[in-house]
Amino acid sequence: MKHLKEGRKLHRKRDQRKALKRSLVTNLIQKGRIKTTKAKAKEAQKLIERLITVAKKQDFNALRRIRQHLSAKVAQKLFYEIAPRYLKRKGGYTRIIHTSLHRKNDGSDLVILEFVE
Repeated sequence: MKHLKEGRKLHRKRDQRKALKRSLVTNLIQKGRIKTTKAKAKEAQKLIERLITVAKKQDFNALRRIRQHLSAKVAQKLFYEIAPRYLKRKGGYTRIIHTSLHRKNDGSDLVILEFVE
């Protein structure tokens, strides 16, 4: 039974799924917006929202917690550049924009995941 199980499996094993989410979040932080499938965007959105909320505390322990999920360079950018923009915002740091695009091989809906200004 699937009681209290959260998140999508994305047709991957646990370590591959974790690496995929980390990669999506890293690319979002570096580029500001990414184009991906709807399911992957929703999973990445959950993780990035939590990381920004932690980073808003602006203390050393928050930076260490972010470093558990991201590389040093990306964690620094999130902590010092992105999180301060959202200090007065209580949530909803990212948005998913639905597009009319579909992936060629399997027809998956493609969306754009970006930061809210």
